[in-house]
Amino acid sequence: MRAHRLTRLALWTLATLALLILAGFLWLRQSPYWAGITLFSESHRVENFRNMARVFPARPVPRDGDVWAFDSAPASLPEHYTFEGAQRSLDAFLDRTQTTGLLVVRNGAITHEQYRQGASDSSLFTSWSMAKSVLSALIGIALEEGHIDDIRDPIGAYVPALAGSGYGDVPIEDALTMSSGVAFDEDYDNPLSDINMLFIRAMAMGIPVDETLAGLERVREPGTYNDYISADSMALGLVLEAATGMRVADYLASRIWGPMGAQADASWSTDRTGREFGLCCLNATLRDYARFGRLYLQDGAREGRQIVPADWVAASVAPTAEHLQPGDNPNSFWSLGYGYKWWIPEEPQGDFLAIGVWGQYIHVDPARDTIIVKTSADPNFDDNDQESIAAFRAIAAAIPDE
Repeated sequence: MRAHRLTRLALWTLATLALLILAGFLWLRQSPYWAGITLFSESHRVENFRNMARVFPARPVPRDGDVWAFDSAPASLPEHYTFEGAQRSLDAFLDRTQTTGLLVVRNGAITHEQYRQGASDSSLFTSWSMAKSVLSALIGIALEEGHIDDIRDPIGAYVPALAGSGYGDVPIEDALTMSSGVAFDEDYDNPLSDINMLFIRAMAMGIPVDETLAGLERVREPGTYNDYISADSMALGLVLEAATGMRVADYLASRIWGPMGAQADASWSTDRTGREFGLCCLNATLRDYARFGRLYLQDGAREGRQIVPADWVAASVAPTAEHLQPGDNPNSFWSLGYGYKWWIPEEPQGDFLAIGVWGQYIHVDPARDTIIVKTSADPNFDDNDQESIAAFRAIAAAIPDE
């Protein structure tokens, strides 16, 4: 009898636990955290990347004024490009890298535009780290407007919460070039890495970003080594907010998005406190990403109106410090060069890029007056950056002049 009672008790306990687990799972499926949990899963990634408002809160970036129009001059893409000495199929590359959108603009005219995997010309594609290049432009404008006195000013002078941290005496310029010397683990595969914990602390725990950054320490002298750490951009976002007295998204809307003639409203994802992720997560259409690239193609101006200071644009894409040069560089973590949040390819041809994880690109080629925007959900993005540049250069070279 006692054994039967124990068996029944055990069964009731297991049934209760199963019901609680099921209820918890169903609650989680309906909660705002589910999208974050499945953010990078293969079955959800493509859809999430163009619907980030379901994943993170967001602050609007409204368009305003006349649209900076593109002409239309359709042209075929090349069938092949050369990479590592071999001819490769461009269509196969676009398939393999899980492309969701591709836009090519030459001489102010759209020559090619395609959308894949359910996307359209109204989709708001997340930028991931392409937003860093936008943040750089905003820092340059804030400097021009006098909100920032000098880019050699220490970050702690603008953000008191970081004054005693590893960022306290790091010059703004060294954060712009990913040369802060602050220790930060950017390993996305490690669930306890600094980058993953930054998001967990900000989104799941509601801990302000400045508190997380204040706990970071410096391990080398600033301005000596180019090491990709997204915390530098988060610190710059705090500098921009403190210096201007405006939210990053609001400053973007008033200084760039409206003046450059964006076609659609954008948004910038935030943490649970409403602070924008300066390291990522601007959400915009392909054409508006191309308009931002067009600003840099035209030295920061739109039809004679200077929006981003011309000298800032020039300095952003032509690094002079030794540790920022492309190629085999012992003082850089990678072979691409780095400016003020813009990438410089190996064997430079004057072109430069904004790059985001999972295969997001704005490629600007002044010599050929060409802008290429590519959005993707590429799980092998780290291995494909160099090949993407080869493909972009082939596309730009194949478009006939007017």
